[in-house]
Order: sequence, then structure tokens, then C-alpha cells
Amino acid sequence: MDFRTKVERARRLKQLHAEYKPLVLPTVWDVWSARTAADAGFPALTVGSHPLAASRGAQDQEGQTFEEVLAAVRPIIAGVDVPVSVDLEAGYGQEPADLVAGLIEVGGVGLNIEDTVHSEGGRLRSAQEHARYVAGLRAAADAAGIPVWINGRTDVFAHAQDAKAVLDEAIERLRALEHAGADSVYPVRIQDDDELLEAVTGAIAVPVNSTAHPVKHDIERFRRLGVRRITYGPLLQLAMTDAMKDMLGPWTP
Repeated sequence: MDFRTKVERARRLKQLHAEYKPLVLPTVWDVWSARTAADAGFPALTVGSHPLAASRGAQDQEGQTFEEVLAAVRPIIAGVDVPVSVDLEAGYGQEPADLVAGLIEVGGVGLNIEDTVHSEGGRLRSAQEHARYVAGLRAAADAAGIPVWINGRTDVFAHAQDAKAVLDEAIERLRALEHAGADSVYPVRIQDDDELLEAVTGAIAVPVNSTAHPVKHDIERFRRLGVRRITYGPLLQLAMTDAMKDMLGPWTP
């Protein structure tokens, strides 16, 4: 993929976030799933770390190296004509400039970056540390001349025993990511809590991403709560696993 095409896809991904409220990015894991989603009419896709790892027999939570991830997503991106974002977990120990360079080289025009550093015992980055990393990603993308869409994720709700008790901290973290240059933000594990979702979307200016289940959730509910971007995480792959088991069950010896 040449430089011009990468720029065009990055600009298209940004335009789609403005056009769709919410923009649904099916989370895919191989060329087949990517082409299936694109052929269904979705204008952009995201590759999830969990389903990608599962498809390769690897572990999620940075159980793959950055080089392995790039090698796996290259044919996915090349196999479709729509923009593709890639979940890069906490960055696989890479410097922001190296992470962006690798992503751009394989044709990715968006990325998801979280604050749980699994390679360091699953510690949670501080708000300032994570914001600095996102700022580095923004600077690297700007220097490369490609407006990579940065989805800044926080796992603070997932780490808390009481999600409502950390709402203020979560909003502080998300605002720090926004100010650091994140194009959208992603508070995980609150997709089923209307109160928390609405509180977050009401406090953040950039699009807020939510996980969704392709069957069990209602897109109109997310729209009503102010969610402007939806990804499936591992839930699309898990839903397809359930469907496959149902189909195969009657034929089990």
C-alpha cells in the first residue's frame, strides 16, 4: 500500500467518525472475518488483540510480540479496501514512534492503546504516564504525515471492585488522553451500565467507544446514551463460537 492510500484511508476513518453516531467497527481477526464484515457493508474495521491471539493459538494480554502482531495484521489490512484500526494493547514495550512506524508500514490507520501493562505484571499506568504515551503516538503520527486515529483506552473500571467509586478517576484519565491527542477514548467494562456510560459521554468531548455484543445489545440504546463509537472486543468471535457449536452439536459423534 502506497503512502497516498494510507493517508486517504486515515482521512476516511476520521470522516466516518463524524458521519456515524455511533460508528460501528466490527472487531475482526483474520482475512476471512475482515472480508465478511466489509462485504456486509461496514465502512471500517478494527482488529482485536483477544480474537487475533485466539485465532493464532496465542495468549491475549501481550502474549504476542509486536512483530508477530504486525505479521498477522498485514494480510488482513491488505485483504480489504476499507480503513483498519489495530488493537496494540499497551504497546508491547515499544517506544511510541516505533509503534506508529510499524503500524503505518503494514497499512494500519488507527490504533487502540490501553493503560494495563501486561508485560509488567498487569500494572495500571498512571493517568500522566498513559497520557504521555498517547502524546508520543500523536507526535509520531503527525511527523509521519498520516493522521492515525488514536483510541485511548483506560481499564480503571476493570481494575476496580466498585466501578462507580472510580468514575471521577476514569473521567480524569479520559480527559488527559483527550488533551494528549487521542481522537476517541475507551472506558472498558461499563457497556451494561447506563448511568456510567452517560456520565462518561457527558464529560468527554471526543467520541466515546463502548464494547458491544452483536446480538445481545441494542445500538439505539448506545446512541441514546451518547456513545459515538462501538467495537466488539472478543464478543463477535465468541458469539460466532456459540453459533458454530449450535450448528455442530447435532452432528457430534
